[in-house]
Amino acid sequence: MPLQLSRPLAFIDLETTGINLSTDRIIEIAIVKILPDGTRHLKQKFINPEMPIPAGSTAIHGITDDKVKDAPTFKQVANEIKQFIENADLSGYNSNRFDVPLLMEEFLRAGMEFEMDNRRMLDVQHIFHMMEKRTLEAAYRFYCEKDLHAAHSAEADATATLEILLAQTDRYQHIGNTIDSILQFTGEEKVVDFARRMIMENDVEIFNFGKHKGKSVCDVLKAEPQYYDWMMKGDFPLHTKQKLTEILNRSLLKRTGI
Repeated sequence: MPLQLSRPLAFIDLETTGINLSTDRIIEIAIVKILPDGTRHLKQKFINPEMPIPAGSTAIHGITDDKVKDAPTFKQVANEIKQFIENADLSGYNSNRFDVPLLMEEFLRAGMEFEMDNRRMLDVQHIFHMMEKRTLEAAYRFYCEKDLHAAHSAEADATATLEILLAQTDRYQHIGNTIDSILQFTGEEKVVDFARRMIMENDVEIFNFGKHKGKSVCDVLKAEPQYYDWMMKGDFPLHTKQKLTEILNRSLLKRTGI
């Protein structure tokens, strides 16, 4: 069952120096963008992470320091990537928890705003885990009856994820073939920041970690202003700090009646 899209859908896969959103960097990005008429466009780039690639990461994806030493930095290609996925919804495999959050961190480090408020985020892993609970390679074999050659190549993984979603809409026709119908089935996570340090509960921002877990962010910042300073100085992702600052500024405006 072909996807019915009202806007482009971009499947993103990253290869990185590691999995820490605050400190690790992208070393390869591949985006397979499918348009409402079914046309596909690919953008793939190696990125110089401006830091050594740990041997453990190279063992997974095969990318060495030497391979990316002459590649552009993310800042040099940030605008090109932003334009490629402009006005597109975002998808991937475990993308809601890793690929999109790390991509957002890279945009912020590059000093570039990347609007997320009106984008839908469809994580293909959610469907797979709800139905089958396996890895990307197993999902590709199960849904597409193919072996995933060149696994942990960003382009191969992004393309495989797109093919898996198409196969899922064929197999599970009750989930529909629109972004809205699929997200209605999987459920949309109501998070404030991509690292999930804050989440939404009943339209209120709530801390999701530490001693204030379950408490209103606004209430905590009002009662304990130093907590904001602690987080801003701590090893939290830039996106977390950005959202925390937005909440603080909004709270201050309400208090002053501006």
